[in-house]
Amino acid sequence: MRMRISLKSSDCEKLVERLRQAYANGQLRLVKRIHALLYILDGKPIDETAAILDLSEQSVYNYVKAFILKGFDSLVYRHPPGRPPRLTKSQRKELCRLIDDGPEAAGYDCGCWTTGLIQDLVLTRFGVEYNPHYLAELLKNMGYSYQKARFVSDHLEDVAAEQKEWMEKTWPEILRLAKEKGALLLFGDECSFAQWGSLSYTWARRGKQPTVKTSGKRKAYKVFGLIEYFTGALFYKGHTGKFTSASYQDFITGVLARSKKHLFILQDGAKYHTSKAMKQFFATHANRITVYQLPRYSPDFNPIEYLWRNVKKLTTHLRYHPTFESLLNKVEEKLRYFANLPQSIKALMGKYCETLGVEAAA
Repeated sequence: MRMRISLKSSDCEKLVERLRQAYANGQLRLVKRIHALLYILDGKPIDETAAILDLSEQSVYNYVKAFILKGFDSLVYRHPPGRPPRLTKSQRKELCRLIDDGPEAAGYDCGCWTTGLIQDLVLTRFGVEYNPHYLAELLKNMGYSYQKARFVSDHLEDVAAEQKEWMEKTWPEILRLAKEKGALLLFGDECSFAQWGSLSYTWARRGKQPTVKTSGKRKAYKVFGLIEYFTGALFYKGHTGKFTSASYQDFITGVLARSKKHLFILQDGAKYHTSKAMKQFFATHANRITVYQLPRYSPDFNPIEYLWRNVKKLTTHLRYHPTFESLLNKVEEKLRYFANLPQSIKALMGKYCETLGVEAAA
């Protein structure tokens, strides 16, 4: 069934503005009512409009009839009489499950939960209408917070067994052997520091988004690094070229020259770490170097990642480098700072190393 109504362009704009106000005030019933009118104005039939908005066809018909008779006076938000209903304990438990499963699983065409979206979910699923401000407090009391998401590899399930094997057997054995041999236990990785800078969170005046100058130059300073588990010693070398097996060999050769101890190097699976040339290099220096591969897709298993985050925070986050030399000097300055504070690097090892170290030493 179709109903034909039309409005002047000025009235259409007024209707859209009323919709915006309804969204801002968290008036979900009114939001659906106005959407129903807009869909009918757009030529959609009543049954399709009802299906989209999860309403009965009679409700859509009543909304349109009231608007024809009373115009904008029909768009008045009224709370239902009596004491407002509240979610029961079982409904709260179900709500938690729905939130944890994500908006798409609940039938929404998006990936982010907002207060307004959860408000709609509560009204649609449980027939309970909350003010968005109260709902935000309710979510906090239920153990939720509005926070930034993070990426996790879609390969995690594939490597779960590998990670467990590493944590429970491989790492404790590496730690035991390194102690017996009196070796340097080194976590290695590399990092690029971009001249164009990097963005981060910062406090600023409300309504005035911080801005940072950028040269826009696609150039970066590359740094190889190794941090030592027992002492917090930092070995690093920066260069302006690409990360290659040749430059990695040059870095490791420099570390060998700085210490007479055996090196236990823990590294990820980057191609220039595991190439044929690197395998030959490690075989040639087998009397001085023992190499272990970290589990695949497991950057959190390498504590030097925390060092890189701290150096970037001090060198490129919200900082302007008009020249490449400016960037290079700042990165080198901060690397020297950490190299002179081995205890700060030991602190960056994180709970991962501390916990496993205690278990292995027990």
